[in-house]
Amino acid sequence: MSEARVSPRGAERWVRGHPWIYRSDVIEAPEAPGVVRVRDSRGKFLGQALLSPRSEIRLRLLERTERAVDAGWWQAAIEGALVRRRGIDATAYRVVHGEGDALPSLVVDRYDRWAVVQLLSAGLETMREQVLDAVQSVVGPEGILLRNDVPIRRREGLDERVELARGTVPERVEVREGGVKYHAAPWTGQKTGAFVDQRPSRVLAGELATPGGRALDCFAYHGSFALHLARRAGEVVALDVSADALARGAENAALNGFTNIAWREADAFEALRAFERGRERFDTIVLDPPAFAKSRSAVPQALRGYREINLRAMRLLNPGGTLVTASCSFHVGREPFMAMLSEAAGDSGRRMVVRRLLGQGEDHPELLTVPETGYLKGAVLTAV
Repeated sequence: MSEARVSPRGAERWVRGHPWIYRSDVIEAPEAPGVVRVRDSRGKFLGQALLSPRSEIRLRLLERTERAVDAGWWQAAIEGALVRRRGIDATAYRVVHGEGDALPSLVVDRYDRWAVVQLLSAGLETMREQVLDAVQSVVGPEGILLRNDVPIRRREGLDERVELARGTVPERVEVREGGVKYHAAPWTGQKTGAFVDQRPSRVLAGELATPGGRALDCFAYHGSFALHLARRAGEVVALDVSADALARGAENAALNGFTNIAWREADAFEALRAFERGRERFDTIVLDPPAFAKSRSAVPQALRGYREINLRAMRLLNPGGTLVTASCSFHVGREPFMAMLSEAAGDSGRRMVVRRLLGQGEDHPELLTVPETGYLKGAVLTAV
């Protein structure tokens, strides 16, 4: 096996629990991607890693010992990840969350009887067949779809494409999440077919919805939150700027037999202001917007956007009403997010009680030493 040599600073990153070594800390390395042994500047063996010669992230730690990274290794690693998902009450969830499961740059999502896989590094791409064999053996899907249509692959020198890897995968898959069913779209949907990362928060929002009350789901997409709210609320208003997404939401409502959801094509910022002017009130409001900050430089503007929608939502709540609010912007950390909520509450004129802090579910593990594994944060607030 080829070898790479890294600086003391690079070696220290692995000691401190982060699996990445950047280009600037690689003293020497092969020119071809693959799995390599890694040594420090004095020749001490550090582990085995995925090598991506064209990436800023040059090395990704796979194995700290000399154990062969072969078909058996991949099978055992994916089996371990699947075991950690035992007890999830859903047929759509993440089986492998990359670095969070010590399988860097690998994503495996399950949609009922099918699997969607992403290979996000050049080093991992060289292991494609072994990875797919392991997914087939462990998860047992009827088909495996590769959703490698993500920009991060460009930085690895890889192409972007959607490709059927094994068996067959339908355009739409009916999945269950707690007591709710919806259609995922593995070939064309957001991410790998649906937003499976918010599953625990959606279930919780449904449980917290005021029985018989009025609920509002902003940035509804195809209605994942709205469907859970509709199980208890008397009326749900679901907002999204995409008519196509709302049409899929209406189909999902019909799939569950819900007739109490009003699907409205609208910009959430404008709609919230209009609701306030019209003195409309809600008992439960969900704010689950897309990432407002795609980079660090966008954080100040993103926080202004988050503050605006949360301020308006707080003013729209009935006394005792519940606000479930979230951010999926990695660059907006928990402390700035909570500080934004505090500022919005102060400006809203409402007393807001923190009932629960939200994060990622067990299928999206977040490692303390690898901040890149965590991006989702949120809170449940009550107006008193």
